[in-house]
Amino acid sequence: MIIAAASLVGISIVAFALLRAWNEWLLLKREELDHRPRFPDPDAQGGSSVGAARIEIADLKERIRKLEAIASGVDL
Repeated sequence: MIIAAASLVGISIVAFALLRAWNEWLLLKREELDHRPRFPDPDAQGGSSVGAARIEIADLKERIRKLEAIASGVDL
């Protein structure tokens, strides 16, 4: 009976510690989301500019066209 009670207390302590850690982690992530800029500058973060994005989209459309041609059995 003593071993069972001690095990229950031990499991309760571990569960409480894990729950507390989970809540703190969620709080940290909420603070990170609150403090980030809403509309980040793509040039400042190394992202692609509008022109580069258009080129990437055109490249993807070309790849899709080629894959559709291959799927239909047409040689380019």
